[in-house]
Amino acid sequence: MPAPHREQVSRDVAVVGGTLLRLTPDWHGEREPGTVLVRDGRIVAVGAHVPVPADVPVLDATGRFVLPGFVDPHTHLGVHAEGEGWHGADVNEKGEPRGARLRSWDGVDPRDQGFADALSAGVTTVAVLPGSANVVGGQTGALKTWGATVEQMLLRAPIGVKSALGENPRKNSGGPSTRMGIAAALRDAFAAAQRFSAQRTRAAEKGEPLDPPTDRDRDAEVLARVLAGELVWQQHAHRADDIATAVRLAEEFGYRLVLNHVTEGHRVLDLLVEKGLPAVVGPLLTSRSKPELRHRSLSVPGILAGAGLRIALTTDHPVVPIQFLALSATLAVKEGLDPDEALRALTLNPAVILGIDDRVGSLAPGLDGDVAVWSGDPLDVMSRAVHVVSGGRPVYRWDGVGEVLEADGTWRPL
Repeated sequence: MPAPHREQVSRDVAVVGGTLLRLTPDWHGEREPGTVLVRDGRIVAVGAHVPVPADVPVLDATGRFVLPGFVDPHTHLGVHAEGEGWHGADVNEKGEPRGARLRSWDGVDPRDQGFADALSAGVTTVAVLPGSANVVGGQTGALKTWGATVEQMLLRAPIGVKSALGENPRKNSGGPSTRMGIAAALRDAFAAAQRFSAQRTRAAEKGEPLDPPTDRDRDAEVLARVLAGELVWQQHAHRADDIATAVRLAEEFGYRLVLNHVTEGHRVLDLLVEKGLPAVVGPLLTSRSKPELRHRSLSVPGILAGAGLRIALTTDHPVVPIQFLALSATLAVKEGLDPDEALRALTLNPAVILGIDDRVGSLAPGLDGDVAVWSGDPLDVMSRAVHVVSGGRPVYRWDGVGEVLEADGTWRPL
């Protein structure tokens, strides 16, 4: 059998002729004609008068919109495959309520169809989180949505630790069954981390080694990094009282809190504004499938952003398929979210919230060459991503049918 045709995959590309939306921190809605030049996987120039070297492949974006690749800050891509039941469910280590040592990327399957779906929607970076069945679900990683192996896809890991309040851990964790029990379990876990940190400090002052590796509390080691501000605390919380508990615990232990879901954030808006907390909002395109979602509303992103909070939008894939991320933003705009803020909520804001804005989220020199070319305004439901570039590689294209680049350089239909 003849070998498949393999196209030479370059990490250099010039996206020319399109309307640029840079989404940089100083972006104020400008739509400007120009070029994005990527060399060796990184953006080196963006603007109206960028010369294109003769050896750089050109991607024509004439008449189209050019944006940074979208970032979904809360997904279960690769650890919770659609339609595969228990076989594709590596998202919750049930019966392990205190699982900070667990790492989401150890369970990621790069062949999950969701990664290709993400590319088709212009999503080039995702945070992969453990599920919410446990009080402490595990460490989270930021991954690119294109690659043959987890190592090839990893952008940065760990970036945070997932924790859950409310219904899910109450009924699933094998641990606490009440809200007060969950809060107590978190206090116990952080107290253990404080003891570990003190022990490490004393050992360092005496010039002595820490306990042998076999005696280490690896959960406490990870939580010590949360207390030190190295990792964000990604807190699943829907109900207003759970949001308030999340804030209370963060104030008590001094860690960096990022609220996830925030379904009833509008009910504790003054608290969120007082603390200046970032919020990952969503998924928006769901039914009110459980009691703590009874006040779910598409207006929440607009209310929070209108009060000056930094928000990002999520699909919580596969709760909502990741290809509907832009649609979520569109419907939030319909219910009051400013359109430019909606685009920030898909790009710059999630990158800032996750601490990866030095790599992704904007079209700026020095950042990764992750670029999406849209047929029109991404907030128009009739628009689609027609070209997607990841790290300077064209990895998705649409011309009547969507195709994704395989790691061996061949293209396959989506």
